[in-house]
Amino acid sequence: MGTDSPSPSTAPVALGAKGAVRAVAQHHQAVVGFLLGFLLVLLLYTTVSSQFGSQNAIGVLQSTPAARTGQNAMTPQTSPSPMPNNMAKGDHIKEDNKGQQSDTPNKMEEDHVQHGINGIEKNNQTEAKLDNEKEKNPGEAAGQASVDYASDRIEEELIRQEIHQGGIKNDTNIEQATPRKPICDLSDPRYDVCEISGDARALGANRTVLYVPPASERGADSQEWSIRDQSRKYLEYVGKVTIRSLNASQAAAAPECTSRHAVPAVVFAMNGLTSNPWHDFSDVLIPLFITTRALDGEVQFLVSDLQPWFVDKYRLILRNLSRYDVVDFNQDGGVRCYPHVTVGLRSHRDLGIDPARAPRNYTMLDFRLYVREIYSLPPPDVDVPYKEANRAAAEQQRKPRLMLINRGRTRKFVNFPEIVAAVQNAGFEVVPVEPRRDLSVEEFSRVVDSCDVLMGAHGAGLTNFFFLRSNAVMLQVVPWGHMEHSSMVFYGGPAREMRLRDVEYSIAATESTLYDKYGKDDPVVSDPESIHKQGWQFGMRYYWIEQDIRLNVTKFAPMLHQVLQMLRE
Repeated sequence: MGTDSPSPSTAPVALGAKGAVRAVAQHHQAVVGFLLGFLLVLLLYTTVSSQFGSQNAIGVLQSTPAARTGQNAMTPQTSPSPMPNNMAKGDHIKEDNKGQQSDTPNKMEEDHVQHGINGIEKNNQTEAKLDNEKEKNPGEAAGQASVDYASDRIEEELIRQEIHQGGIKNDTNIEQATPRKPICDLSDPRYDVCEISGDARALGANRTVLYVPPASERGADSQEWSIRDQSRKYLEYVGKVTIRSLNASQAAAAPECTSRHAVPAVVFAMNGLTSNPWHDFSDVLIPLFITTRALDGEVQFLVSDLQPWFVDKYRLILRNLSRYDVVDFNQDGGVRCYPHVTVGLRSHRDLGIDPARAPRNYTMLDFRLYVREIYSLPPPDVDVPYKEANRAAAEQQRKPRLMLINRGRTRKFVNFPEIVAAVQNAGFEVVPVEPRRDLSVEEFSRVVDSCDVLMGAHGAGLTNFFFLRSNAVMLQVVPWGHMEHSSMVFYGGPAREMRLRDVEYSIAATESTLYDKYGKDDPVVSDPESIHKQGWQFGMRYYWIEQDIRLNVTKFAPMLHQVLQMLRE
């Protein structure tokens, strides 16, 4: 029979060959699909692992619910896709240490090892599962590989979207702006002070000092203070200086430096109550000593409201505290840049130093000896002039010298010649003085140093006790009106701290000119406490300004003999 159909003997052979070829082709396709899928999964794992796994110490990734137990309130889950074990592990570590320093090196190494173990186990499980599926159903295995690949791509895309959109909290290696420390301290009841370390720019014409923070510290907010740059924060006579800490945009537009300096600077005022020697020292020179002495001259003074007479009068002290030119800050048109600027002067109390708060535990004795050294006066081991002179002269004994200060306007001695005679009769050599503001400190300091006793009514003239030698005597005449406390605080206490001997004589009501002016029955004379209770301005008016002194020399004589005996001991 002539037909085209295969013979029964050849048909099974042909069909078997075709089936074998088809099986081989399907098997080959399954193997290629598996390998391609495996390579893509491995590539995806490597990419994701290198992108996130290496950022454990600085990155925060969304963890699985199991890894985030107890943390849901802090970091809500935003990704619907499961994450590799190493990501969940890294997230858990970061959340546990949020706000703290990075783990120790050993802890980090342990985590990296664990991530590697988890990754290997994950890959081994995936490979074994694919092999099993391949053996059972090669076609389905290849199709599953394609699905896994598509799923991985979707997961990768979701992760990228979450990162870009901020859905997953991912801290990068970018430095976060740290809170800036306060520049100005306004807490002290006496003074305000500002300390700027870093890029400090002083604009004298604007009475302004700028702080330009480093880029890593610049935020959106700026800070500003306005303080009186002296030791009395409430004194209206002193103008204010502005201190600004710039934000990011302001820092970018900050004025360029016209001069750069390697030493720090101090901005302070010379006006206020200065021109009175007590205030010169109490308000400016002692606070300046506290603020700058430890710098050993390596500091520049930027003086607001500069007083030429003050610079001239105290030039030796100013030149010793600073080796650099004094800058008239108000008239300085440049932008001076310093590594550190202090605005304001520290002050512990009236005419005093608290060693516990002072650099190097400075004391009032340190200040007195410092001043004496500046003015080239004898060193501390030299005795008072009376004893020093008599030790050298064996035959004729020299009398102790007493400097008698007579104030020119208020609280002056109205019977000054009579007092001079009484002092001489007591056995002293008298050096009468009426201090003036234009008096040369260099010359006057040598005159004071030559004396054994400094005598005067409570007032600024006694401030010259800085030039006395150790164990010399300050004899303070205390006016009427319950002035004993003020006399002790302003002069008696500091004198004793400086190893001087303090002697005070309080006058009687009849020795005050207030007795003649108001009479014995007026409260000004009979009840000073009632006057003080009305306010400080009333006490100031009567007892500091209106009052002069008529010293009863007979009543005063025993005090002179007491002082003479102290010097002879």
